[in-house]
Amino acid sequence: MSMTDQRVMASSAVMAAGTVVSRASGYVRSALLVAALGASIRGDLFTIANTLPNMVYILLAGGIFNAVLVPQLVRRISSDPDGGDAYASRVITLSALFLGAVSVLLVVLAPLLLQVYLDSRYLEPDRAAHLESIVNLTRWCLPQVFFYGMYVLIGQVLNARGRFGPMMWAPIANNLISVGVLVLFLVVWGPVGDSADQYAPLSGSQEVLLGLGSTIGIVAQCLVLVPYLRASGFSYRPRFDFRDPELRHTLSLGVWTVLFVIATQAAYLVVVRLASGGTAGGGDGTGLTVYSNSLLIMMVPHAIVTVSLATAILPRLSALASEDRLAELGSTVGSTLRTALALVLPFAVLLPLVAGDVAAAAFGWGGGEERAAAFAPTLALFGPALVFFTVHYFMLRGFYAMEMTRLVFFIQLAVSATNVAVAVALVPSRPPEDTAPMLVVAYLSSYAVGAAISTVLLRRTAGGIEGSQLLRFLVRMALVLAVAAAAIWAAELAMSGLGERPGPLVALVRGGLSGLAGCVVLLLGARLLHVREVTSLVDMVAARLHRR
Repeated sequence: MSMTDQRVMASSAVMAAGTVVSRASGYVRSALLVAALGASIRGDLFTIANTLPNMVYILLAGGIFNAVLVPQLVRRISSDPDGGDAYASRVITLSALFLGAVSVLLVVLAPLLLQVYLDSRYLEPDRAAHLESIVNLTRWCLPQVFFYGMYVLIGQVLNARGRFGPMMWAPIANNLISVGVLVLFLVVWGPVGDSADQYAPLSGSQEVLLGLGSTIGIVAQCLVLVPYLRASGFSYRPRFDFRDPELRHTLSLGVWTVLFVIATQAAYLVVVRLASGGTAGGGDGTGLTVYSNSLLIMMVPHAIVTVSLATAILPRLSALASEDRLAELGSTVGSTLRTALALVLPFAVLLPLVAGDVAAAAFGWGGGEERAAAFAPTLALFGPALVFFTVHYFMLRGFYAMEMTRLVFFIQLAVSATNVAVAVALVPSRPPEDTAPMLVVAYLSSYAVGAAISTVLLRRTAGGIEGSQLLRFLVRMALVLAVAAAAIWAAELAMSGLGERPGPLVALVRGGLSGLAGCVVLLLGARLLHVREVTSLVDMVAARLHRR
């Protein structure tokens, strides 16, 4: 492992540690949510209402904040006499004014907003109470738009100054508050289990507790970052001189990023609308609760590994691009991608094999074994989807560093078009219980297309991404993972007597032992075939533990 790779790993380790704790607390929140509300229409009422603020924020400002501001901040920190403070203050002031006005407007227009995202079944007379419930929930949740934006913006200022940890640790505050709210809900109203209550609307007091509690969590997540911002040396002062040439440059770059986000969110709008139809009729249908919570589990390795590595290398990629050292940029993307895949590929193989146990262990609490079984097909399909998503994600970091936002938009247009086309073709033709799995098939197909296009284009632009090393790595990993998968399958078969739908504790033991068997075989195979990306990670972790 080169010195550059070691620096990237060291920077990402801090973020990964925070992400592990954050994701663990997020999983507890998801498990409690499914136990409290179920995975049918009642669960979808809250899931949709609490998802909309993040979707709207991303649509309005997320692309500019995440993909454009970091390269600009890096340049201003190094070139401005004040270390970029004036530029960052202008951006924060402008963003706060914009997000504040939008949040107020959205609360007023919540019923109209929901008509865009909900299946038409919600407009029928027998769903009037459910529609009223989701409108009330959404109004409590929509102020999150402002605080999502300020959290990401402050976090990006910290990242540009080399302070990566706080942004990864801050969501823990949100998760702890959410867990407390859900525990209170369970104490007062009890778990829904597999009862008919999972098809009923929420009461007014339940709406206030869940909606307001969720918003307070996002407020706390944002405020946690403020002391770190001061400690980083940044001094914020409101500035209203928005005629800064570099700010205009940032916004011009953001036009294509906004179009990118519009394409992404248009596809996700279709996903939400189709998912809401899966549970609108009640019964055994699967919808957004099953889809989004399964996606949350799939995103654990993405958040811990991919995001941490990508965030750590983005400032370096931006510096290489500004110095026109494109060959080194491609090499950095390629080597970091292999490091990420060393952890992502085993997860992608493991998850489909133990999906039933993962579903039972994660969502079978509170007497919901039947409910948890509905998650298994969706979880299984998300495993291989993660691989294509990871490749696509890393390729785009290279384009963002080179400020090729126009090209990124057209790539994402192909991704979103594929997602919509496959989802619209599959979901209406299948029964409601297949809604969530078919949406994952559409997700997988779209990122397979995106990964192929973005990889080819980055290789041409940067002159290569260490393709021969990547190919050798993939061949060796395929051999090792084939044997590891056989070990997992054999372990699951040996413990099949524990039942087809065991309780969460039994499923946790069986899935854990099966996964452990696969991991042992994987590590031994990696040593035998000299898969350096795996062995270097293991050696680095072992060395750190030994020093401690």
